Formats: sequence, structure tokens, C-alpha cells
Amino acid sequence: MSSLYELTEAYDTVLEMLYDPEVDEQAVIDTLDGIEGEIEDKADNYARLIRELQADADKLKEEEQRMAARRRSLESRADRLKRNLQANLEFIGKTKFKTALFTFSISPNGGLQPLTITENLGEIPGKYLIPQPPVPDKDKIRELLKSKEVEWAHLEPRGKSLRIR
Repeated sequence: MSSLYELTEAYDTVLEMLYDPEVDEQAVIDTLDGIEGEIEDKADNYARLIRELQADADKLKEEEQRMAARRRSLESRADRLKRNLQANLEFIGKTKFKTALFTFSISPNGGLQPLTITENLGEIPGKYLIPQPPVPDKDKIRELLKSKEVEWAHLEPRGKSLRIR
């Protein structure tokens, strides 16, 4: 069996033969039928491989999701245990000590102090606000382009994809 590239090249050659008046039309048709059969067989094999790879990818995605859920569960449990230990140590006033295995200390978090801003932005002076650039409303622009053309926007052609059912 020929490769897909060879079959495509042969198909192109047969199409060129159609324009050659010296080539017998029946020979072209017979050759074309043989190539089309091989191309269809090749496409079937490609489709089988594609389906198998997609199935493997789906299995891996499911496993990734299962592992991520397990990781989140373990992280959550560790965080709860840490918060519980901290709350109990703070309650008894034991904020710094060492054991044979670990050193424990409760200290303020570093970085910037948390900031809470009221929801009414009108109360904040303008010099404390960051101006935002305008963002085009693509849905409204699409609607406009249905009725007329404009210089500042146009619709691009849609892409193509192979569907295997």
C-alpha cells in the first residue's frame, strides 16, 4: 500500500492526464478508481489511529482529573490540620517551641497588609483610580457588520476541520 503522500501525488498526476488528449479516457478512469480505493483505505486507517489516540487522550484526561481531585483532597486535609494546630497553640499561648523533629512558630504573615475597599467607587478620589482602556464589544460589532461594511473591522473566513464519524 502506498503512503498518503504518494496517493495524493498519483491522484494529482491522474488529474493532469485528464487534460492530455493523447491519454485514453478509460485508462484514466481505471487508474483513478484504483487510487480512490487506496485513498479510502488509507483514510480508514488514519481514522482508526485518530480514534485510538483520542481514546487514549480521554483516558489520560480522566486520570489527570482523578489525580487532581486526590491532590486537592490531600492539600485540603493538610491545611485543616495546620489551621487546627495553630488555633490550639494560639489558645494555650504556645507560639514558639522546638521538638526533636520540628520547630514551631506562629508569626504574622509577610508582604503587604491586606486592604479592603468599599464597593462604592464614587467615594474614591480620581487620583486613586487606574483608568481602563476601552474594550471593543465584539458582539455588537458582528451585528453591525451584518448590515453594513466599516473600515475599522471585518469578518475573517471561518477555519476548516476534518470530522470523522
